[in-house]
Amino acid sequence: MDRCLERRQLARENFLLRRDNARHQSEEASLKGESAAMRELGQIIARVAPAPSPVLILGESGTGKELAARDLHRLSGRRGAFVPINCGAISPELLESELFGHLKGAFTGAHRGRDGLFSFADGGTLFLDEIGEMPLAMQAKLLRVLETRRVRPVGGEQEQAVDVRIVAATHRTLEIEVAAGRFREDLYYRLNVLSLTLPALRERPEDIPALAQHFSQQLSRDLGLPPVPWDHADLTRLCRYGWPGNVRELKNVIERSLLLGRLPGDALPIDPKTALRDEKNATDTPGSNSYPLEWSLDAVERAHLCAVLERHANNKSAAARQLGISRKTLDRKLTTWRSNDVDTHNDADSSSGTRDADDSA
Repeated sequence: MDRCLERRQLARENFLLRRDNARHQSEEASLKGESAAMRELGQIIARVAPAPSPVLILGESGTGKELAARDLHRLSGRRGAFVPINCGAISPELLESELFGHLKGAFTGAHRGRDGLFSFADGGTLFLDEIGEMPLAMQAKLLRVLETRRVRPVGGEQEQAVDVRIVAATHRTLEIEVAAGRFREDLYYRLNVLSLTLPALRERPEDIPALAQHFSQQLSRDLGLPPVPWDHADLTRLCRYGWPGNVRELKNVIERSLLLGRLPGDALPIDPKTALRDEKNATDTPGSNSYPLEWSLDAVERAHLCAVLERHANNKSAAARQLGISRKTLDRKLTTWRSNDVDTHNDADSSSGTRDADDSA
């Protein structure tokens, strides 16, 4: 009876842990960004996720290709697992066994049979990261699996049916790889039913403040360290950096700043090719790293707010998030400034009318 009760308690705890883990993954492991490119990408992912068609995700390293694949799986409604594998991190000799499994005695060292990742992903999604690194021999076998939806373990004679959605990703240009003979053309067209290209972080700087804030909160919680205070100049430095490592590099910078207790801008690497723009190139235009010293504080605030609004195409919600204020506060400031403009204009008209009357007299 004690064992039965203990087993029942463990089953309940297992269920709760699975549910909490699923909720945590849905909140944390997903693409984030309010830029036009990321909003369009999110809409495409939501539209194609329920379909079983293969998807090819393109983009530079560190842009979040696996997160896009997880979003596809999460929104697909498939009950199976999401199983990722890096094709470039496994030797060609073991890759076939890793994907398709093997029988006992199939090769030296195979003391027992083992299921492959296709079997573990049955009913779910198999994410083939860095598909461009896959050997040509394995590409032919993968093509057959995509066409027949059946896998044959190494050393086996019978095939087994699998229901797996394939999502592949690479930072390489596969058209060049096909032309060079390093990637099969038929497999490329089979995978490229739909391709998604993730933009580099330098192409969407408006997403940097929100991403930095997200990583700061997440890493502060995970590392058990207090968050580092932010200021406008610090965010400006982050937005002006080139980010050759994309979102992955941004996360590393935030983690380094937490560990060292420095501002994130001070934790940026010094690289002549991707460093911040030199101070001598700074201008006195609103939104640059400085404003004319003759401006009042209210004028600086207004110019900066208008520049952020322009960057977000007048999306007040996105601008308020970047500014760290509520949408209501943003609306109140805009209303106050418009009211002041109207009063100033009326005063100017009144003064002009008085002068005209004096001249006539």
